[in-house]
Amino acid sequence: MRGLLLEALLALVILLLIVWWTMFSGRPRGEVPRADDERQAPEGSPPSASTTDKA
Repeated sequence: MRGLLLEALLALVILLLIVWWTMFSGRPRGEVPRADDERQAPEGSPPSASTTDKA
């Protein structure tokens, strides 16, 4: 019984480490901002055609 609880606790610790690693490791200052993030329209508004999109 004690071995089963120890194994379950170890599995939980490993799961928590995997979740922590995938959420909080990575680039030191976060993701690199994309160029089009600055020009995004607010949510709910239809996309507008810019002068650079027209051929």
